[in-house]
Amino acid sequence: MSFYHGEKIVLFIDGANLYAATKALGCEIDYRKLLDEFRSKGKLIRAYYYTALVEDQEYSPLRPLIDWLDYNGYYVVTKTAREYTDSQGRRRVKGDMDVEIAVDMLELASHVDHVILFSGDGDFRRLVEGVQRRGTRVTVISTMKSNPPMVADDLRRQADNFIDLADLVARIGRPPRPAQSESAFEDEN
Repeated sequence: MSFYHGEKIVLFIDGANLYAATKALGCEIDYRKLLDEFRSKGKLIRAYYYTALVEDQEYSPLRPLIDWLDYNGYYVVTKTAREYTDSQGRRRVKGDMDVEIAVDMLELASHVDHVILFSGDGDFRRLVEGVQRRGTRVTVISTMKSNPPMVADDLRRQADNFIDLADLVARIGRPPRPAQSESAFEDEN
């Protein structure tokens, strides 16, 4: 990993995308270890976690994670997911957080040295380019070691650094637990 001593770092975690990548790799993230890992790399200014929640759902399996993150050093950004029926008549939930991530990242870019984006979504390539024009380095964390790869090639190439999530699992992972909730969300790719 390419980090400089004392640099100001901000994490941007696309929750649904990170969940899909960890599921593809057959691992889970220990979010306390994740914070510790990046605190050891520089001055961690903030860690954002983005996810959509289903409205009017009595219980969301995502809620315990959101609450834990909120009380343990993450700035959690949520919005209401939309429900729809796909062409096969199946109920689907869409909760894209791309705009929220883009706005927050662009607002903070000139105040930090290094942005870490946990997402492989190719829609973020132009955002990464814009952040780089502001003089901020960008590292993308996703995986190419799944089948299919979870990172868009143009996003990986645009980033200053790419870290394969599979290479981080030994430091930030934990043994998998029973199924979690982000799998209900569809990505707009």
